Amino acid sequence: MTQNSPDPTESNAAAEPQLEPQPAFGWTSYAELINGRFAMIGFVALLILELVTGESFWSWLGL
Repeated sequence: MTQNSPDPTESNAAAEPQLEPQPAFGWTSYAELINGRFAMIGFVALLILELVTGESFWSWLGL
């Protein structure tokens, strides 16, 4: 009796593509990732503002 055995180098399970995180509401890792990225952008913008104007953040606010 002939039996079709699978090639040991081939996998029976199909390779699943890695998906990007899906946006969702609430305290999720995706929301924290986006929040952190915007915080970094704001911090860098503040540093650039201080370098360009020559004034500190507090003096720029008038405090």
